[in-house]
Amino acid sequence: MSTVIPDRVDVIIIGGGIVGCSIAYHLTKLGITDVLLLERRQLTCGTTWHAAGLIGQLRANRQMTELAKYTSELLYELERETGQATGFKQNGSISLALNPERMEELKRGASMAKNFGLDVQVIGPSDIKKLWPLLNCDDVVGGVFLPGDGQANPTDITQAYAKGARSRGAKIRENMKVEKILVENGRAVGVQTAEGVIRANTVVLAAGMWSRELAAPIGVSIPLHAAEHFYIVTESISGLPGNLPVLRVPDECAYYKEDAGKILLGAFEPVAKPWGMKGIREDFFFDTLPDDFDHFQPILEDGARRVPILENTGIKTFFNGPESFTPDDRYLLGETAEVPDLFVACGFNSIGIQSSGGAGKALAQWIHDRRPPVDLADVDVRRMHPFQSTKAYLHDRTVETLGLLYAMHWPFRQVETARHVRRSPFHERLLAKGAVMGEVAGWERPNWYAPAGVEPKYQYSWGRQNWFEHTGAECRAARDAVVLFDQTSFAKFMVQGRDACKILNRISVAQMDVAPGKLVYTQWLNEQGGIEADLTITRLREDAFMVVTAGATQIRDFSWLTRHIPADAHCIATDVTSGMPMLGLMGPMSRQLLEAVSGESLSNEAFPFATSREIEIGYARVRASRITYVGELGWELYIPAEFSAYVFDKLMEAGAPFGLQLAGYHAMNSCRMEKAYRHWGHDIAIEDTPLEAGLGFCVAWDKPAGFIGQAVLQSQRERGTLNKRLVQFKLEDPQQLLYHEEPIWLGDKIVGSVTSGMYGHRLEASLGMGYVNNPDGVTREWLEQCKFEIEVAWKRVPAVASLTPFYDPKSLRVKS
Repeated sequence: MSTVIPDRVDVIIIGGGIVGCSIAYHLTKLGITDVLLLERRQLTCGTTWHAAGLIGQLRANRQMTELAKYTSELLYELERETGQATGFKQNGSISLALNPERMEELKRGASMAKNFGLDVQVIGPSDIKKLWPLLNCDDVVGGVFLPGDGQANPTDITQAYAKGARSRGAKIRENMKVEKILVENGRAVGVQTAEGVIRANTVVLAAGMWSRELAAPIGVSIPLHAAEHFYIVTESISGLPGNLPVLRVPDECAYYKEDAGKILLGAFEPVAKPWGMKGIREDFFFDTLPDDFDHFQPILEDGARRVPILENTGIKTFFNGPESFTPDDRYLLGETAEVPDLFVACGFNSIGIQSSGGAGKALAQWIHDRRPPVDLADVDVRRMHPFQSTKAYLHDRTVETLGLLYAMHWPFRQVETARHVRRSPFHERLLAKGAVMGEVAGWERPNWYAPAGVEPKYQYSWGRQNWFEHTGAECRAARDAVVLFDQTSFAKFMVQGRDACKILNRISVAQMDVAPGKLVYTQWLNEQGGIEADLTITRLREDAFMVVTAGATQIRDFSWLTRHIPADAHCIATDVTSGMPMLGLMGPMSRQLLEAVSGESLSNEAFPFATSREIEIGYARVRASRITYVGELGWELYIPAEFSAYVFDKLMEAGAPFGLQLAGYHAMNSCRMEKAYRHWGHDIAIEDTPLEAGLGFCVAWDKPAGFIGQAVLQSQRERGTLNKRLVQFKLEDPQQLLYHEEPIWLGDKIVGSVTSGMYGHRLEASLGMGYVNNPDGVTREWLEQCKFEIEVAWKRVPAVASLTPFYDPKSLRVKS
């Protein structure tokens, strides 16, 4: 290993696990060779050395799958390039279903895999038995086989990454602990070590379970926590086939792999054991944790039934070691919101080996270009909130997150631990009315309301769940009368100063230089024309604006905003989310109800669509904005926190004559799907332009100073026909439900995938949205000629396509 340490480099990487070494390897492949990797002890000594080494490819979306696929492809090349063996063998993997519900999940995943170009097979018990002869298949319903999956040696892969990086000039120093990350003028500039200061243009934190403690002193939130992870390795088994696929039995929380003539049996049990609550001792490396046979015994008992030969086979190794988990089981990648030039890659939730190549390549490209190379919102560290890195929250959530990897991935499944963190002022009132809460970014939000006599609790399934009819009643009330949504979780930013309009006009595609009281729907784009944010902006005064965006993107969007305010600008952005609860009053009777409580005329002439002003509700002054996300006449009410409960009570007291009902986010999602309102992170993201997404009506082409990303949009506009467009779909079979990433078929070709889906209760139809691709252009005429099918759980369902919303396409109800 390199021993001479420079006092300045281009990039410092903290952490010598498999991901840190992969980042060094990929940076040097991009020509960034002035790289220094610092490891506190020895390479792989934290978590990498004891990982099971499973190499799976199928992840929750296309981008994550592509990164995992890249790792598999890279391992062969890595061995050829460096001469260092990786132990990779592509023996495939099988996932078993022991009940029909799990089989439905596996088939939906198989359809998704097909959509991503993976080789995938849905197989029955007899085929499973042929692939895994030692298996007891008596209660097996079926399974899915992915021939491209495999297994490898994590330590060997790490050494190969390190060797490749060093061959192109990177320096790797072991036994050098980073004591502190240095920050000057708000930016990361280097590190402090026992041997002195090393400065850098970029600092990468890839220190695994030590990352949180290194980031906290500089005000950076890295929400991850270690948990104990168990597996056993048997004695040698005579005649054990060496080509057994990796086997996953999620209904028994277990995975199996052949390991040099032995069987490794590991688990992701439903109640995990967090570890390291009091810190990690200084000399912890290549260490194991104490045995806990009682904890692992249920897994072992199931294992002996599943693979009967285990019953008479000795255990050579009982292993327990720590691995890092995040609150949502997705890893943390990218530049931090709090400190520019500080990048992170950690919290890999037991998929660090299979993710190492893709994550390393993506982050290296991100560092090189100073932007994400693809849509990485699922793992972008900016999705996390500061409260999520508190010790108590992480401890409590980690009990659940390890087991969720193999738990049923039900649609609309809600986490059960570390709840009741962020509550609106209406929380207790809503619970008293039967609210069943979901959680987003820590916010407790009513997803649906249980009528009297109905237990306010989810009963999950892949079909119509127990809340289906109750949500339908809420949607019909929005259509026929008036409903009230608690939208407090929406993020709100004040942007003030004499340069506020100029800055927002540069960031936004729409015209921001509008009259005070005007509300504008707009997008924020990157230089490639992709959508970074989707939000509304209200001009309050000549020098003051209010930005409203989704609660889940609060940190990300505020970071994007503040980083686009020049240092010498007279403009201040303030996050006022916590001080401004918000209610959504929606439906054809909303005007009459609001007039009754305010005493004001709210006619179209007095209060046009997309305008905002203060009104009185009893003793309170409230900002009312005429806008909707459900496709009905309505207003969003922004209330100072101390008046919010009072305003809620006034609305509820006055609402009965108008048929007022409370409504939840499932109803909102159903209604917005009928109206084809886009959702950032699903239907629109950083690789989609407004024109492709059908949002060209937002774009102000003639702004004198232009806007970020305009050149790309202008080029698309001049070309005319678009080869990719977001399309609405209605299934011919209303019993089939769409969720995400279902393949869209045209004849024998997959031409797109579903971005989001929901049943539309006002239309009584199963709906979805998805991008359709056609090299000759996606036009209305072409769509009308096509017969599309959408694959749901390995079966194709005919679907009708439309470029316009299926519900109120001319928005007559919204503007009534």
